[in-house]
Amino acid sequence: MRALVVYESSFGNTERVARAVWEGMRQRLPDAALRDVGSAPRRLPPELELLVVGAPTQAFGMSRPRTREDAQRQAGVDSPVPGIGVREWLRELEHPERPVHAATFDTRIHTPHVPGSAAVGAWRVLRRDGFHVSAEAESFWVLGIRGPLRDGELDRARSWGVSLVSLLSGPVGSATR
Repeated sequence: MRALVVYESSFGNTERVARAVWEGMRQRLPDAALRDVGSAPRRLPPELELLVVGAPTQAFGMSRPRTREDAQRQAGVDSPVPGIGVREWLRELEHPERPVHAATFDTRIHTPHVPGSAAVGAWRVLRRDGFHVSAEAESFWVLGIRGPLRDGELDRARSWGVSLVSLLSGPVGSATR
């Protein structure tokens, strides 16, 4: 695996964006992988060259246990289940022993008056931890707390995924379908 997309999602919007980013990457890089943060490795594979991390923006940044519980309740879950989010995963992630490119994205409400970005927070953590953060933090817009995604966001996510593959060194193949 040369590339890995790790995501956290509360209402399914960030998962859909992560899948679109991954699909875009796979157009040129068949060995890209997609993992929910709960099943993501704490130690990255030695052959990994690109890590993409995505999360919903909650309470002006990366989620916390309390904001995840609130999101689960808003999604209609009667008994919220504690789980790991991107914030905790990044804290537990082993620092890379060699250069690894990284990029981050988030989903956020499309309104000019709501500050904060989970993508910027993750970008800062990855940069501090020795990753080569090669792309600006990217935001994909939802129309309300629960969504849906704004029209065109999944196409934009696929295109962004294709563009991220250019960060890799060495030959990049094309996926066969």
